[in-house]
Amino acid sequence: MSDHLGRDLTLYTLARLGLVAVVTVVLVLFKVPLLVALAVAIVVGLPLGILLFRPLNRRVTAALAERGARRGETRTRLRAELRGEDPPEVP
Repeated sequence: MSDHLGRDLTLYTLARLGLVAVVTVVLVLFKVPLLVALAVAIVVGLPLGILLFRPLNRRVTAALAERGARRGETRTRLRAELRGEDPPEVP
């Protein structure tokens, strides 16, 4: 799952930025000043992006959790080796 972390994270980031851009453009078309439109788009785009891109968000979250668990296991083994103990077995 984590072999696609970079791709999924990039897609998720681009999708969220694209959503903010689309909301900004729509607001500007309705004669809202650009900075106000951008501020509103950021505030509206954050929760909207979580809802719209939920499957991609889940994949990124799962991959990050898996990566964090692997790093924790590696850290535990390294600390055991530094103490001169046998490293714990990895399932």
